Amino acid sequence: MKKALLLIWGDVVETRALVFSIAIITAFTMGAHLLAPRDNETLGLFMGIGGAVIGFILCAFIFSPQRTIHEQERD
Repeated sequence: MKKALLLIWGDVVETRALVFSIAIITAFTMGAHLLAPRDNETLGLFMGIGGAVIGFILCAFIFSPQRTIHEQERD
């Protein structure tokens, strides 16, 4: 089956990996934000940012780059 690819910011990405990455990062961001105490908005903000960073790191390990680089020697 042919992979569905998108061109985003000059880089080609697989659509399935993009959708799953967005879902994972959103879940971690909102989950961490909702774990913060309701009376402390600043802590909720920082926990949400921390959840996003954890989601980004997780997605970097789950979805490896799909590109191949071919080097050629020049004379």
